Amino acid sequence: MPVPRRRVVGGVVVGAVALLLVIGVLSGTLGAAGRWGLYATGLWVDGGASTLPASVLSGAPTTTTPTPTAAAPSPVLGAPSTGGAPDAGALKKMLAGVDRTDVGRVGAEVVDVATGTSLYGSGGATPMTPASTMKLLTTVSVLSALGPDHRFSTTVVSPEPGRLVLVGGGDPYLITAADPSHPDRATLSELAARTATALKAQGLAKVALQWDASLFAGPGWNPTWPEKYGDEVATTSALWVDGARTQKVNPGPRDADPAKAATEAFAAALRKEGITVAGTATPTTAPKGATAVAEVESEPLETIVEAVLRTSDNDAAEVLFRQVSVAAGGNGSIKASVAAVQAELVRLGVGADRTRIVDGSGMSRDNAVPPALTAGIMVLALSEDHPELRSLVTGLPVAAADGSLRSRYFSSGTEPGRGVVRAKTGTLTKVHALAGYTRTESGRTVAFAFVVNGGDDFSDRVFLDRITAALTSCGCGS
Repeated sequence: MPVPRRRVVGGVVVGAVALLLVIGVLSGTLGAAGRWGLYATGLWVDGGASTLPASVLSGAPTTTTPTPTAAAPSPVLGAPSTGGAPDAGALKKMLAGVDRTDVGRVGAEVVDVATGTSLYGSGGATPMTPASTMKLLTTVSVLSALGPDHRFSTTVVSPEPGRLVLVGGGDPYLITAADPSHPDRATLSELAARTATALKAQGLAKVALQWDASLFAGPGWNPTWPEKYGDEVATTSALWVDGARTQKVNPGPRDADPAKAATEAFAAALRKEGITVAGTATPTTAPKGATAVAEVESEPLETIVEAVLRTSDNDAAEVLFRQVSVAAGGNGSIKASVAAVQAELVRLGVGADRTRIVDGSGMSRDNAVPPALTAGIMVLALSEDHPELRSLVTGLPVAAADGSLRSRYFSSGTEPGRGVVRAKTGTLTKVHALAGYTRTESGRTVAFAFVVNGGDDFSDRVFLDRITAALTSCGCGS
């Protein structure tokens, strides 16, 4: 006998609801295990949004990036350490108990910030591929060299009446037009408005336009980067706009010639201000003594550093890498920047022994950094003796809450780290790292650097989340 259509539809709906309820139960009672399964099937992607609606997983309204339930982040620094330092032997035993199945070679260093004493070291002096924790070396160097209040200028000069040169000053976050989410970033539209005002005051309404990106010498593309990295990092330039991202997204396509693209955008902005730009813009080197026409300044360096660390911005990190050389009187080339960062690390007292620096972002697999050096940088940044480095602390992503750690710390065993661990991430295929600080259960602030080279990518990342969570939960005989 045929089944009535209404009953068929009703059965399908009931079945679908039942399936969703099962999924909801699994996500609630076996949340971590459920996400492991979703990861394995490709339905969940670390570092991005789920490919299933969040409402299916948690019963919450649909969101673009699901996050675990976590306590609100603790204060960036909080009260001074009040508990006793963890017992090194007890800490070692606790960290050794973290599952290392399918995990690659581990290098680790944990330091008590109050005393500078190493509490745990396992291969901490051995150079390892750091991935994006390399950005800590870059940002500590540029902050030390220039200071947190430094601003980068983008200028327009006139070598002769009717000819303008747009001069790049290495502002990594110069944008086309005002952005309410970043109100203090310099814009080409404002620079064009100021330029037009100055020109009209001189009775000029038509100009020829050139650009000068000579602040950074040498090639803009690091020779150790594969060509396939073109969607992850741009050709580094002292003059670009919107991070040289043609669609203003990352990952995404980049401008083939960032300085030329920025100049064309500036020309368009000048035309909107009623200035005629004749011919095609060309590169040049602005002569010394050229008349200043207009200028815009970047956000303070400390704000730039926070953005670089929170989002792991490869493009901006490479610009800051070059700025270390410029600050030292160098030519801003890759070679000069390597030497300048090494010298700044030595000056800061963390040294550069057994360290190989190839770029500023960590995109190169040829970088080699001992985890102990990275942990030492965090100790400096947390020290009251170096307030100029504080944005290395305030810019760190918070576990399960924001930045590049927003979608981390989902798995079982990571709960103590949520909202407490603050760390710079490092991620390449077969290379994973976390470097930052946490507050232990006994109230002690500890800096750490954990790096894994080789192994299974997913297992390595979960291991890092678990071992930093274990560190956080440590009373360890204090």
